[in-house]
Amino acid sequence: MNQSKRWKAGWAATAVLMAAAGAMAQQTSGTGGSAVPDAPAPTAAAPLSGMKGQIAPGMGMPALPNPDDQKPATPAKAPAPAPAAQAPASSGSGLDSVQKAPPEQPAPGQGNQAVVTTLRTYTNFVIVPVTVKDNKGNLVAGLTFRDFQVFENGQRQALRLFTVDPAPLSIAFVIDQSLTQDVMAKVNNSLGAIQGALTPYDEVAVFTYNNGAQESTGFTGAQSHRLEAVLALTKATGRDESMPVNSGPLAGCSISANGNCSDPNLQVGRSAGGTQFMTLPKEIHTLNDAILMAAESLSRRPPGRRRLVYVVSDGKEYGSKATTKEVIKFLQTNQIAVYATLVGDSARWGEGYLSRFHLPFQMNDNILLKYAQATGGSLDSERSVNGIEKSYMHIAEEARTQYTLGYLSHEPIIDGRYRSIEVRVDRPSVDVTAKPGYYPTAQYFR
Repeated sequence: MNQSKRWKAGWAATAVLMAAAGAMAQQTSGTGGSAVPDAPAPTAAAPLSGMKGQIAPGMGMPALPNPDDQKPATPAKAPAPAPAAQAPASSGSGLDSVQKAPPEQPAPGQGNQAVVTTLRTYTNFVIVPVTVKDNKGNLVAGLTFRDFQVFENGQRQALRLFTVDPAPLSIAFVIDQSLTQDVMAKVNNSLGAIQGALTPYDEVAVFTYNNGAQESTGFTGAQSHRLEAVLALTKATGRDESMPVNSGPLAGCSISANGNCSDPNLQVGRSAGGTQFMTLPKEIHTLNDAILMAAESLSRRPPGRRRLVYVVSDGKEYGSKATTKEVIKFLQTNQIAVYATLVGDSARWGEGYLSRFHLPFQMNDNILLKYAQATGGSLDSERSVNGIEKSYMHIAEEARTQYTLGYLSHEPIIDGRYRSIEVRVDRPSVDVTAKPGYYPTAQYFR
């Protein structure tokens, strides 16, 4: 009896507790409490037949709708406004009917990058380096694109690029080893000053020639020890200054040994001449072959660099396999300029001027002037060691600080015909140096 009362009391207490818990839950939900959500019920995947653009078994791919059948209605175009009258450009702005807009003028230090980018963008883009000097031979600075006018085949071209940033130099240095001994000694003593005129961004290759051309080293850093060692190895003794005598009492073979002439070149009736006269042996100066070898090496240098052939020579030419005309065409095709320091006979006052003229049946006494004029380079005539060393600095400065002009040619992209270039500067008493023309080829516009 007592046990049944305890069970009843326990069930009653349990009922009271459950009622209190229900009342608290109802009160909590009424005051804004959040109930625990149920777990999401799984959803069945959509049937395959309801998906569009799919391949149904046994039916293949359904036909896609034709976009032309669902073209939206074309809205009516508003009438174009009447073109406004173009105001004439002021005379001081440098703009006219040809130069309608100013050319691209990169920020300082970005000029060479703009040249390379433009070359890759336009296949008929022409680069013209220009040097401007006053009547005293000093470089003229501070010019703008308004001061320049470029004509190709007599027709003025609108400038698309103008920059004055210095360009890194790729120089093929050509040393004449057929000079006389006294002149060769001066050139040997000046070779150590070449690196002082260059920067670490420049590169140099060295070539020599006497009876044939040869490469001493390929392109290497202008401030490297390798270049210093190669320049030291290119020092030569030069040619003997004594010349055979073919007239007078000392003509013929004045010194004999065992009844024969000690020098077969002077023996009468042998390879040097007939029985009554002597033909003096001719000197060999393969300058054309040396410039061509240097130009071929330069033609493989990347764009964006100024390509130069720098020659230290007296300019004499005889015995080359390549002709001057062929070498000049190769230089103009590959945008290579020839600079030179004249030494020896070509550097003497008066005689240096006369050596520019070619006498028939004689060797060329100085053809470097023709190379420089055809490629936009320049010459320095020096006779002393100090003068030769200064010419290295002067020509490197001139080649580095040029005005770079760029334009799009109006002619067909590639036709292989020579195109003349004329650059005019709107300043009095100035000397303008630029290449007179070029040959448009795939190599030029690469």
